[in-house]
Amino acid sequence: MNAYKRLALLWKEQPEEFRKIVHERLQVWRREDATVRVERPLRIDRARTLGYKAKQGFVIVRQRVNRGGRKRPDIDHPRRSKHSRQKKILAMNYQQVAEKRVAIKYPNLEVLNSYYVGQDGQHYWYEIILVDPDNSCIKADKNVSWTKDNRGRPYRGLTSAAKKSRGLLHKGRGAEKIRPSLRANDRRSK
Repeated sequence: MNAYKRLALLWKEQPEEFRKIVHERLQVWRREDATVRVERPLRIDRARTLGYKAKQGFVIVRQRVNRGGRKRPDIDHPRRSKHSRQKKILAMNYQQVAEKRVAIKYPNLEVLNSYYVGQDGQHYWYEIILVDPDNSCIKADKNVSWTKDNRGRPYRGLTSAAKKSRGLLHKGRGAEKIRPSLRANDRRSK
């Protein structure tokens, strides 16, 4: 078993010693800013599968997102149809929110992908892989040079996390009404 597979297995199984290390890291991260540029990825196996390479033009940023706030307040007056559901139905997942916030903070870079690195009772943390489309190393790399013509991906719901929340990871039977989008399909049927 190679090193990347062992790392992936550690993150999946999370033995007791591993959880202690993560817990100590979270205590440090809580005191840091919400958006922090990091030297190298924490989960190198996950970063590599999502397109990261250790060369010029690639940037890793750790983003903190607040959890919660997804429930409506308590129902004051019972028997009102519009208050029958307490839970908010939000279109974006936390990972997509993190990608958008990093894209705002670094407007000259393009979001390539992101992955989960931790959570506690109040926050989620994600590491976002950013690419500088104007860098000569990126222009020469055929695997990521397409980012030059594909700007604003998080805003248009084109990252992997956004496609997941839009239901675009499913194809075929049961997914007939999700392309090009739910709203577009709804408009077409009227």
